Parts: sequence; C-alpha cells; structure tokens
Amino acid sequence: MNSSDLSRLLLPIRPEDHILGPEDAPYTLVEYGDYECPDCGRLYVILRDLQKDIAERLRIVFRHYPRSGVHRHAQQAAEAAEAAGAQGKFWEMHALLFERQQALETKDLIRYAGELTLDVERFRHELKNETYSQRVRSDFMAGVQNGVYGTPGLFLNGVRYDREWDQESLRSHLM
Repeated sequence: MNSSDLSRLLLPIRPEDHILGPEDAPYTLVEYGDYECPDCGRLYVILRDLQKDIAERLRIVFRHYPRSGVHRHAQQAAEAAEAAGAQGKFWEMHALLFERQQALETKDLIRYAGELTLDVERFRHELKNETYSQRVRSDFMAGVQNGVYGTPGLFLNGVRYDREWDQESLRSHLM
C-alpha cells in the first residue's frame, strides 16, 4: 500500500457501522473516535449541532478508535457503546459517553445503562466478559490500516479530512 491509498477510506460503509442520518445524504462523515479523547468530545458537540441544522444533508458514521495507551477508559467505554447498541441504544449511549467524559469508570457505565433503561444485568455481563472487544478492535484495526494515528480521524465522502474541524470550517464544506 502506498501513502496515497491512505487519503481514501479503505473500508466502505457497512451495515454493521453506526450510522446517523439519511443514506442519500450528500455528505458522509466517517469518524474514528475515542470516548475519552477531549478533541473527540469537542467534535461530538460540533457534529451534534450540525446534525440538528443540516440533518438531511449529513450522514455520520462512528467507528471506534480507543487510544488505550493514552486513555485508560477508552476501550471499555467503546464496549459499553456496543453493549448499548446491542439493545438498540448505541447513539443514546454515545451521547452520554461524550457528554460525561470525566466519568467513564465501570460503575458510571452501568449507571448510564440504567438511565437508558437497558437490561442492566445483560449490559454488566457483556462488559465483564468483554463481549464486544473484538468488534471494537476490528474498527480500530481498520483505522490503523487507513492511516488513522490520532483521534478524531475523519473522512468526508470517502476522503481523509485533515482540515480544521471547528463548526464554521465543517459547515463551509457541507453547504
């Protein structure tokens, strides 16, 4: 693989991806993110606000890229999002994890599961047994293969997005 291959998204959008927004949206933003990463937390707020303003024009795909060496709660937080997703509440847990980045201990994740009215025993069991660790690792490895070395790693319409990602910069590329 040469370096020009890394400017394009190698793994296309899949049915098992976490997708928010219409399939026919003119813009698709794929984020490789980490729930404990401060920059990903800031991007979450920007994307949440953009999604409210231009929902019909933007499809967001989230893939896990836990930087466990830097963020000790990142892997388990990603697995918690997957466990919530298995009960139909991925995006709700996604929001809580980013909105409460300073509280990602196991007890916090279990409390969030209760707030989302998940089957808490199932959730606790899946976290304890690392049921979704391979799913998270698969996303991470796809990011590595695509040259993602930090978070957030962004691709807009299949092309690496290395520009500024503040609200106005992103908005100007989506309008």
